[in-house]
Amino acid sequence: MKTLLAASCLALAVMTAATPADARDVVIHAGRLIDGASATPRTKVSILVHDDRIVRVEDGFVTPPGAEVIDLSAKTVLPGFIDAHDHISMSEDWSTLARFTHTDGDAVLTGVRNARRDIETGFTTVRDVGSGPLEAPALIRGIEAGTIIGPRIWTALEALAPTGGHSDAQNGMRGDISFAQRDAAIIDGADDARYKVREHRRRGAMLIKIMPSGGVASIGDDPNHMTMTDAEMKSAIDTAHALGMKVAAHAHGKQAIDHVIMAGIDSVEHGTYADDESYRLMKEHGTFLVPTLLVADWIYQTAVKTPDRLPPTVAEKAIAVTPTMIGNAGRAYRAGVKIALGTDLTGLSGRNKAEEFALLVRAGLTPIDAIFAGTRNAAELIGAPEDIGSIQAGRFADIVAVSGDPLTDIKLLQKVDFVMKGGEVLKTGGRMVIRD
Repeated sequence: MKTLLAASCLALAVMTAATPADARDVVIHAGRLIDGASATPRTKVSILVHDDRIVRVEDGFVTPPGAEVIDLSAKTVLPGFIDAHDHISMSEDWSTLARFTHTDGDAVLTGVRNARRDIETGFTTVRDVGSGPLEAPALIRGIEAGTIIGPRIWTALEALAPTGGHSDAQNGMRGDISFAQRDAAIIDGADDARYKVREHRRRGAMLIKIMPSGGVASIGDDPNHMTMTDAEMKSAIDTAHALGMKVAAHAHGKQAIDHVIMAGIDSVEHGTYADDESYRLMKEHGTFLVPTLLVADWIYQTAVKTPDRLPPTVAEKAIAVTPTMIGNAGRAYRAGVKIALGTDLTGLSGRNKAEEFALLVRAGLTPIDAIFAGTRNAAELIGAPEDIGSIQAGRFADIVAVSGDPLTDIKLLQKVDFVMKGGEVLKTGGRMVIRD
């Protein structure tokens, strides 16, 4: 009954949402289709789009009267990619000096650039798991208004950690230096956690990010330490869930991983030192792992080759921690843990975000499961599988295309030729479209 009702509503929407003069019908002729729903590709398929949604998917190349035809008959067509661990306003400059010279205005401008890069590389949706108070809301409004080009954004605003934790801006600083926005990212105690989650929701957060362990790219804290109490974790998670929001947890050490899973977390980010017990808990609780292998590779290479680009203590931690992350991803996958793709690396030039697919395959995922990690799995984690993550009737027309077969060469996903988001072509022939 629910399926029939949804189909009826979709048909009604197609008939009534726009007048004939406003309606826009497009048909995409896909030579090969990996739809994000089935592990078996289809060949010679037509994807019918009305305005911003997919109406239906048919075998063969059909052309409804009046429909615009997009010929991708020589391409492999896939759902728009989803990055489940993004920082939309992340700068390329990770230096300590940047913390004192970059403003919120600089961060918004960086976000505009990063949002365009996401589209260029085929990522039509991102989950922003940590940015400032202004950037993501401003970008979301600008993208929705058509002022700038960018992906769909689910934002957590500031990530939440205890005093001295991974998101404490005061770490490594002189005691007499203060940061005006530091308190928005700090939770000390269960009551404070409850308040900060509610306050984030009021300001526009769509999910919550907590930091129950130390991190790598921060000064002084230890990735192996569990820095939040069980009461703080549970308070933040329960409050967010009561408000309809999912919660992501930055966690490297085993203790923090296991405790935050038992507290009800939706996803573990990084998960470096998880073990068989951790994987059992993840499966038991339905917890996703977001391995973030691209950032691990980047920061390790930087630490080895140019450690002066990183803040104090970060290079040493990166060399110690990050080589373990790819092995952990493979072990979790083989144990049956749900994997979602996340790069943690929007703002860094010289790397293509779609490298994450190849790194997941290197870790042991099959090519199709790596693609699922960056499409339907990520959509499930975000909580929007009826809108994104697959090419099926009713979903947004978020569609990408590449030459060749990515199931035989996963690196082809790093060369996206075509990007459509919500029925609008933003990249074609390998080039971004210039809007009027």
